[in-house]
Amino acid sequence: MSEAAAERRDGSGPGEGSALPEPPVPRYGEAALSDLPSSALAALGVPDAPNVLGLPAVPRVCVLLVDGLGWEQLRAHPGEAPFLNAMDGGPITAGFPATTVSSLGSLATGAPPGAHGLLGVQIAIPGTGRLLNCLRWRDETVDPETFQPVPTVYGRAAADGVEVAYVASPLYRGSSLSRATTRGARYVSAGGLGQLVGRAERALRRGDRAYVTVYHADLDATGHRYGVGSADWRHQLRFVDLLAQRIAEVLPPGSSLYVTADHGMVDPDERIDADAVPALAEGVALLGGDARARYVYSEPGAHADVLAAWTATLGGRAWVVSREHAVEDGWFGALGLGMLERIGDVVAVPHADLAIVASEREPWLDSMVGMHGSLVPAEQLVPLLTASRP
Repeated sequence: MSEAAAERRDGSGPGEGSALPEPPVPRYGEAALSDLPSSALAALGVPDAPNVLGLPAVPRVCVLLVDGLGWEQLRAHPGEAPFLNAMDGGPITAGFPATTVSSLGSLATGAPPGAHGLLGVQIAIPGTGRLLNCLRWRDETVDPETFQPVPTVYGRAAADGVEVAYVASPLYRGSSLSRATTRGARYVSAGGLGQLVGRAERALRRGDRAYVTVYHADLDATGHRYGVGSADWRHQLRFVDLLAQRIAEVLPPGSSLYVTADHGMVDPDERIDADAVPALAEGVALLGGDARARYVYSEPGAHADVLAAWTATLGGRAWVVSREHAVEDGWFGALGLGMLERIGDVVAVPHADLAIVASEREPWLDSMVGMHGSLVPAEQLVPLLTASRP
């Protein structure tokens, strides 16, 4: 850690108060979601793939990615998820920001967000003065294959003779985000829980070696709408538990199943509206990111004032730093060429019970109950659980 970074962490540097807790940085290269893909390839015998997580050698690997299944939320509900809670394993870090776009990029590439460039829900398209919503991706001028430039682990596995499949809802087939994150895999549409299990089983039995990713989104959607721990969310968790159990039961011989997630979730009660607070609007050209991980793009010459205003307004409820400070402290992992400009000049990350909404620019966001994106453990820690069949 640099001397400047150390000063910021103890509160003596600019923009942070001494009462702020230290932001826990994702464990890239040690125990992060981005370490799982290369470790899985190493387990399958793909050359030059670092086995950071020490996964055992097997001819077939299945990764079940449950959107929104945080480690802390899973452990808090053993009655709804008895099978998952009985599996071997523990927590790893998702990466920053703790959101689906960034984590899908890491799961696809084995690289941290700073390298693959899918740095959040809404990020700047450098040199355009526009934001790209990476979930909706309605800007046809942005090519997914070049905007996310890192080769996928799916392509690497397929080139080594591994049968590679990505099993998920037909809603995402052919989308720009899928083109950025699933290229190199055979996309297998599955419209329900039974189809996810059946098509995962068939994909695992193809060829001598197989790498199958199964993606399930309903827990995340339920949490956003009704909140983590709500009756609806807890019922949905029971179905997720059954999904994991059924996939484990149909594993062909020589298979390992890894259950993980892209982020956790919290239900922040306090909200501050960036569109209604003058101090948060002055000097701001674009507001990106999400409610729990904001990117603030300042107008020319206004950076210092914007940083000071956001720091003063959010007080001790958020980490507010320049993008250079966030990069230096390792929030994003190593940055690829041209990725710095995608990040806001100011990065504001609530660690308290707070959501930074924008009622005019993002009216849909304020209706959400569950949110995620921050560095706090409830959002950052995700499970890495395993079952196998010799």
